[in-house]
Amino acid sequence: MSKAWPLVKLGEVLQITNRQTEVNPSHEYRLLGVRLDGGGPFLREQKLGSQLAANSLYEVKSGDFIYSRLFAWRGAFGVIDEQLDGCFVSNEFPTFIAKNEKIDAHFLKYWFRLPRIIKQVEADCSGSTPLTRNRYKENFFLNLEIPLPPLAEQQRIVAKIERLAGKIEEASKLRQQLTLNSELLLASHANTILGSDEIIKWPFYMLGDISEVKSGVTLGRYLVGQTVRLPYLRVANVQDGHLDLSVIKEIEVLENEVDKWKLKFGDLLLTEGGDWDKLGRGTIWKDQIPNCIHQNHIFRVRANPDEFYPEYIAAIISSPAGKKYFQTASKQTTNLASINQRQLKAFPVAKPPLPVQKKILTKLEHIRLKTKHLKAIQSQTAAELDAMFPSILDKAFKGEL
Repeated sequence: MSKAWPLVKLGEVLQITNRQTEVNPSHEYRLLGVRLDGGGPFLREQKLGSQLAANSLYEVKSGDFIYSRLFAWRGAFGVIDEQLDGCFVSNEFPTFIAKNEKIDAHFLKYWFRLPRIIKQVEADCSGSTPLTRNRYKENFFLNLEIPLPPLAEQQRIVAKIERLAGKIEEASKLRQQLTLNSELLLASHANTILGSDEIIKWPFYMLGDISEVKSGVTLGRYLVGQTVRLPYLRVANVQDGHLDLSVIKEIEVLENEVDKWKLKFGDLLLTEGGDWDKLGRGTIWKDQIPNCIHQNHIFRVRANPDEFYPEYIAAIISSPAGKKYFQTASKQTTNLASINQRQLKAFPVAKPPLPVQKKILTKLEHIRLKTKHLKAIQSQTAAELDAMFPSILDKAFKGEL
């Protein structure tokens, strides 16, 4: 905190507004909310007065400072901009204007982005138990003390913060684009490698002719006979290129069915459906859980290990060309798609010798590791960018910006 700036209570420089209006049933109202973590006010919805339970609302004007009583502890503070001028809020959103032009609303907005200030607000909102929160009352807000330089200095600081924030945002967008480009590069290399003469010169077979393709056990079956309880994989467990085994459920099956359903090392697991862009997602089973089976919405592909590496088949299926096949062949509804055994069994697979398959997998792994390294660098850069803005704010309110 700058020793040169006096500490001033917000109640000395702000006054609460009261633009209360009776709700007209035939009038349409633009209603606001306030985003968490300093995201500021936004247009939440538009409704006719006849659709509202409230008898009165409060109008807001451009330049008002506003916060949410319910979510102040999560940083729900901000300033009304010109686009939201004339909108309405309930009495859960106190709004304020400056007294005698002594405080800039945007200067105050950034002050409420400081982690230490939000922690103070959170403490004021603490309830009778750790899980409850009280509304943030106006008396707590107005009693807060802010280090306050002259108005011109506040405006200079705001301009500097926004200029630096703009540069951080530009760098963040560039980093996101680089991450996307690295993923596109990996996909492009995979298509090039898997579509090269090194592969397409070999004979093609349908997946159903070179492997055993089966769906798993159906849940909720009526069973007659001796049963055993086994762990099973759900669709949520099978991700694109890996397994999520954080939650494993169990199911009853007949003892004489265990060998029929049990997964074996090297089985390729594929999901039947889900989001259209995730068709063909899957991974290799490596006996992570003993005596594990799978449900009927997951396909098990079991090829002869003397003829195919399961990783080779998985690479072809998960490649952009492979996923395009499933997207074209699948049955699609709104935001969802699914494939059946017939479509999966018809998937074309080239059959080069095992040494050639190994060579292809080595190339793909080399590209994957390079991409992974690039993403790690970009992730580190993202963390550094995320840490810059709080550091800028800290300096700003210490008078060091």
